[in-house]
Amino acid sequence: MQILYTHCAGLDVHKKTVVACCLTPDPHGGWRRETRTFSTMTIDLLALADWLHSHAVTHVAMESTGEYWRPVFNILEAEFETLLVNAAHVKNVPGRKTDVRDAQWLAELLQHGLLRASFIPSVPIRELRDLVRHRSNFVRERATLVNRVQKVLEAANIKLASVATDVLGVSGRRMLEAIIGGADDPAAMAELARGRLRTKRAELAKALDGRVRAHHRFVLTELLCQIDSFDETIARFDEQIEEAARPFAPAVERLDTIPGVGREMAEVIVSEIGVDMTRFPSANHLAAWAGVAPGNHESGGKRLSGRTRKGNQALRKGLVQAAHAAAHTKNTLLAAQYQRLARRRGRKRAVLAVAHSILVIAYHLLARAEEYRELGGDYFERQRPEATVKRLTHRLEKLGYQVILQQLEPVGVGASA
Repeated sequence: MQILYTHCAGLDVHKKTVVACCLTPDPHGGWRRETRTFSTMTIDLLALADWLHSHAVTHVAMESTGEYWRPVFNILEAEFETLLVNAAHVKNVPGRKTDVRDAQWLAELLQHGLLRASFIPSVPIRELRDLVRHRSNFVRERATLVNRVQKVLEAANIKLASVATDVLGVSGRRMLEAIIGGADDPAAMAELARGRLRTKRAELAKALDGRVRAHHRFVLTELLCQIDSFDETIARFDEQIEEAARPFAPAVERLDTIPGVGREMAEVIVSEIGVDMTRFPSANHLAAWAGVAPGNHESGGKRLSGRTRKGNQALRKGLVQAAHAAAHTKNTLLAAQYQRLARRRGRKRAVLAVAHSILVIAYHLLARAEEYRELGGDYFERQRPEATVKRLTHRLEKLGYQVILQQLEPVGVGASA
């Protein structure tokens, strides 16, 4: 088998230790393997780098083991061609698994060029990614607290969520504070409504007639304090993310023009895939990496399953949320795509297909540095007008009508000069 790299190393990374195997040529035409174990403390990782340099190593491979690969990668990425590989792609022969053999196996695969590196963005993109992912975690935790508030209200016979869409909106927050303060007049609390919610004061009075006890008020007070703390934290994250995303502002603004994609989702896309689309051979490769492309599972010439792969979970979740938003936009291509597919394939498949389209659009906008151009909600009908005519005619005939079609002359045809 052809040898591509003569001086390489494989690393088996753990929480406390790193087992390194150097594979280098010996004077007799063979290969010399040397294995050492290092701690994962920074000073020991620097010693690992020095040891690799002493063997003239040029390429290093390691598995993406949880978060434990990050400290090692941070030290080695600037000095060696460092490959981070998917552990599922480099499994050794069963029954021969030890730390030393795992390191040797990685070194041998790397020597012959049989490893495919995972996508690791540049340092500025990685910093932006960390901030965006942490903000997403705080947003999810805040949503959990909001659900707990609604649970406490239900336990106290307060049906505010049945009338108000947002329990923690301006009106809802005023009513919650009144409940915490000891108010027990439903009609008076209903008068605290603002905006369009004032038209539902009669329903609010019924919803606010509950059985609130002292411990309910205590729990609500603590939950609202926690929510306020999360709101302040998320606001500070927004400021940090805006600063970190400043070098990529043109890309964020370009993605923000896609239907269903707001600024926060644009920041998620940039933080997950970067702005250099040359890292992905095509838009289809990017979609498969993100987990929004149909999978391939064939045997005997039959396609057994088209289930998508796991992919990048943070990006996939964001794309699905953006697809739901795009499906409810008016007169857009993405909304039309959702409506066409939802009728035949179901809502879940339609949403995933729209998520795929959003990512493909984002790929081309970033690769070509172009602005998004809306094709309109009638794009598919304009592409195949005869199919639209046939479908609508069939629907009318099913309703009991006889349809006679007559082609109208285009405007301006036959007019005298």
